[in-house]
Amino acid sequence: MNNKIAIILPAYNEELTIEKVILDFHQHCPEASIYVMDNNSSDNTNKIASSVLKEKNIYGKVIFIKRQGKANAMSAAFKKIDADIYVMADADNTYLGEDLNKLLTPVASNEYDLAVGNRFTGSGYELENKRRFHNFGNNLVRKIINSLFNSDLKDIMSGYRVLSKNFIKNYPIMCEGFEIETEMTLHCLDKRFNIIEIPITYKDRMEGSFSKLNTFKDGFRVLKTIFNIFKDYRPLLFFSTLSVIFFIVGVLLGIDPVMEFIEYRYVYKVPTAILATGMMIFSLLFFAIGLILDTISRYEKFNFELRKNNEGS
Repeated sequence: MNNKIAIILPAYNEELTIEKVILDFHQHCPEASIYVMDNNSSDNTNKIASSVLKEKNIYGKVIFIKRQGKANAMSAAFKKIDADIYVMADADNTYLGEDLNKLLTPVASNEYDLAVGNRFTGSGYELENKRRFHNFGNNLVRKIINSLFNSDLKDIMSGYRVLSKNFIKNYPIMCEGFEIETEMTLHCLDKRFNIIEIPITYKDRMEGSFSKLNTFKDGFRVLKTIFNIFKDYRPLLFFSTLSVIFFIVGVLLGIDPVMEFIEYRYVYKVPTAILATGMMIFSLLFFAIGLILDTISRYEKFNFELRKNNEGS
């Protein structure tokens, strides 16, 4: 494999696992450079990683990223590191280096822009992962995305990914934290990059290593992600739904004033009539907003395809 490969490991307080992860990936892909993105670790992650890279003569380095968040760390990595293929993996030893070649092959052959490690097919992820709410959130977001984009993806939030340089250069990271995997998948589907999922083995964190995920915070992030998926990627559906809701409320509120006018030629429930009128106005406004944003979205996709074609020519 003649491509220049960069393995990127965002790390926050991973002193228990960082050495094992570096050595594991180096063993299975010795030609790759390994970059540890130290995201404000307060333990010995930086020291251990630097020592391992130096002692084992592994090309790469530790890059300190002050702005907290996994997406911020990956954004800095994509800007600072030049490679033909980028490998994204976690530093907690949940992903194995032995699966790397399976993910590299489809991207190195230029058939796919993104190869995702699928934790759900045969790896026992739902048994290994003790955070049941996260399984529920993963499945909910996956079903919504597959429905909206007519896809059949199995693992939307996998953190083990191989990405082509073409994808990286055309992917603006807009989030800051663990939403990056979902955002990356959405961008791939929306902009029609080629994506493939490959079964991998997943291990839960070793004893003493703690996840940076928080059930309640990440539950809110899941809800926020679902909201943004509809708003940003299907604006006509999102605002049309709001339009229908306000229309129904307006009709229900307007029944009495209309019946009063028909019977008495006078409206006694003036506040209700005004509120019903307001609901109808909002309904029309939401529908108009949806149409406008949908047109803008289509125009933006058209320009994006033109840029991709020009870059590829």
